[in-house]
Amino acid sequence: MNQPALSLRQLTKNQSARIVSIHATGELGRRIRDMGLVPGVEVTILGRAPLRDPVALKVHGFTLSLRNNEADHIQVEPLQESTT
Repeated sequence: MNQPALSLRQLTKNQSARIVSIHATGELGRRIRDMGLVPGVEVTILGRAPLRDPVALKVHGFTLSLRNNEADHIQVEPLQESTT
């Protein structure tokens, strides 16, 4: 059962998701893709700054941070937690 796509900003700490699409163009879109944030990639939210911006996430084994206005351009599909 597929869940609807959300903005990356909507995920909570320790939640994992797969990137579905990037809705940024120009310099911002290129920069997001240069960081390895492309459709099909799995990301995990590691935490947020005290004022909730930026968000820290793990992708391809490394940690990066994005401002919320950047995260809003990334649509993700939350991954189901394993129950085994």
